[in-house]
Amino acid sequence: MTLSGVIAKIISLAMISIFTQNAIFDRAFGANVAIYASRNDRHVTGFTFGVTAMTTIASVVTYFIDKPMLALPNGYYFMPLIYIGVIGVLYVAGLFVLWKFFHKTYKNVRKYAHLAIFNCAVIGALFLNSNYGSDLPSYIGYGFGSGVGFFLACFLLNIAHERLDSDKIPRIFRGYPIMLIYIGIMSLALNILIGYTADF
Repeated sequence: MTLSGVIAKIISLAMISIFTQNAIFDRAFGANVAIYASRNDRHVTGFTFGVTAMTTIASVVTYFIDKPMLALPNGYYFMPLIYIGVIGVLYVAGLFVLWKFFHKTYKNVRKYAHLAIFNCAVIGALFLNSNYGSDLPSYIGYGFGSGVGFFLACFLLNIAHERLDSDKIPRIFRGYPIMLIYIGIMSLALNILIGYTADF
């Protein structure tokens, strides 16, 4: 495959995972973290950077682990533990790099890094890659696109947060319930506009 073909495959799979197979609006992966992050503008940027970095790097690492593990008779049963192990090692390594070289950034992110890294959006992207990814560009494209799709969803939730947190909303629906209803409506709208194309 030529370099332009690899880049085109990465971009096309990233666009698919951003819009038609969005982690939050299509599968509700990481919806609780997105709701939490959307309450603060700075959190949206920080959380989505962490999710995007982790889904992309972990997708590259798991590409080299998936093939030999899935070839084993019962290898699929061990994949959840392996994915959690990969995420854990990358999490510790990332925090160590921040602590060693970017100490100010480390102080800012250490309270929230675990929420951004250990969530369903990250591990869900790895599972979908193992089931439907065929080569390294598809793993990279889907991993990166899952993180960018998480940013898009957080951005839309952030915009809606101010309007949904008003006195016009009945008290029983304010906060988490109205955000879940909003995510459901956005999911339906995106699936109607794009057409439901996901086969998994």
